[in-house]
Amino acid sequence: MKNIMKIMLLFAVVLGMNSCTEEKILDLNPINNISDKDAFTTPTLIASYMTGVYNAAAVGQYNAIPTSPNGGRGYVWGAAFVEQGEARGEDVVNMATFYELTYKATYDPTTANNVYYWVDGYRLINRCNLMIEGVTDAVAKGIIAKTVGDDYIGQAKFLRAITHLELLTYFARPYNFTAGATHPGIPYREVGINTAGEITSEVSKPRNTVAECYAKILADLNDAETLITTGNGTAISGRVVGRASKWAAIAFKTRLYLQKRDWANVIAEGNKLKGAFALTADPYAPFVGTTAIAPPNTESIFSIQHSATANPGVNGSLPSILRNRALVCISPILWRDPQWLADDKRREEGKFIYTASGIKYTNKYTDITSQSDAAPVIRYAEVVLNMAEAEARLSNLPAALTLLNSVRDRALANKATQSYTSASFTTNADMVAAILKERRIEFLQEGRRWTDIHRLQGDPIAAVATDGIPAKYASGAPPSKDAFVLGNGFVVSTAVAAIPGSDYRFLWPIPQIELNTNPGLGQNIGWAN
Repeated sequence: MKNIMKIMLLFAVVLGMNSCTEEKILDLNPINNISDKDAFTTPTLIASYMTGVYNAAAVGQYNAIPTSPNGGRGYVWGAAFVEQGEARGEDVVNMATFYELTYKATYDPTTANNVYYWVDGYRLINRCNLMIEGVTDAVAKGIIAKTVGDDYIGQAKFLRAITHLELLTYFARPYNFTAGATHPGIPYREVGINTAGEITSEVSKPRNTVAECYAKILADLNDAETLITTGNGTAISGRVVGRASKWAAIAFKTRLYLQKRDWANVIAEGNKLKGAFALTADPYAPFVGTTAIAPPNTESIFSIQHSATANPGVNGSLPSILRNRALVCISPILWRDPQWLADDKRREEGKFIYTASGIKYTNKYTDITSQSDAAPVIRYAEVVLNMAEAEARLSNLPAALTLLNSVRDRALANKATQSYTSASFTTNADMVAAILKERRIEFLQEGRRWTDIHRLQGDPIAAVATDGIPAKYASGAPPSKDAFVLGNGFVVSTAVAAIPGSDYRFLWPIPQIELNTNPGLGQNIGWAN
């Protein structure tokens, strides 16, 4: 009866109170079926709790408390960040009703895709906070050594930071929207909530400004870099890519600074990873063997691991959604882009590309049986292109060119004739535009598109400035197979109209279940409460 009451209480409040609720670790079944009060009493149980935190990041929950580890659909980091991040952009096509609301921006404060991004995001954040508090207490009691505890705390701060950063890109305007980023962000939660008293004290927490959120994210990432044990040296052999490391914290700082438009710090952080990571000679290598704890490549920095018994399931996993169920294909908008060379290796059938009935799909996620492909959260190619863009923005064109070519050249059929040269770009604007196009090709179906659309709003470089959500290929049916035959004169149309940046639909609405318990939080402008 005691456990039933815990479950009932958890379910009653988890869909409100900012989704940070009376957290009982038993909702992470079957990984650690223990109460939270016991979770930090032995080193083994503490390790199990940390595993539960990563499982929450990989699987999440959806509509109800799951009865198995596959009860969720991969919110936030297991699959949803890829699927939602791509469906909000124009480089894929929604071919069924599954992502219709995201693709056409017809969501509202009650629709599941955006609601559970918020709900599971804050559930994960709350578990991180409970981990930090529980481990701090365990160290004070001598249950684990301080160095061990610091490592756990660093991992939890890393996950807390990157999840807040991810939520900001959907529920708040970009950093440069106002001078000093003083516009509304999201609540930055740093208190673990699992008692009635904490619910009462935290229920009405207001939004932080975007600037405040960024400062807290940066502080957490700096702490993670300091506290986490993995990454003290430059050797990456034997690392666990599915666990946070100093390197992952550094890599995410390059992403944060890019979004903040702090170009010098993008470069400074990226330089820290030189010697620890390297681009693979084969651009497909980061997607091979990802079911292993330590994937055999030098490029993967942080991924979310899955297994046959812990994955987002048929309704969420990457190989299911993006290949086996054929719900999302590559858009003709990008496939036919002349800057994506016809003989680029990233078009190679059977490696990067899977074709069915003439329609092109990504082949980055191939385990359609066990659905155990890892979700590539951040890899070194992104760090390199982040640095390339920063160098170009600072008019350091030779440095930018070297970095850009290091990613692009490995996919070229003939580097001698196809590689960019100093004559390829006459201005930094031209260089930035080429780097941004390279990002769309390199990170296709890796969830990076929306973040770039978001941060490029009102960019001072007119050639790359984005206004709102781009126009897209028609939704709800497969494109003609002729759209994927290069050189045949097919004309790409965009039946899904662009949405201006001034439109309220540019942001996702705060979930109604959130506002029901914290009405003072305030809905994003234009959405009805």
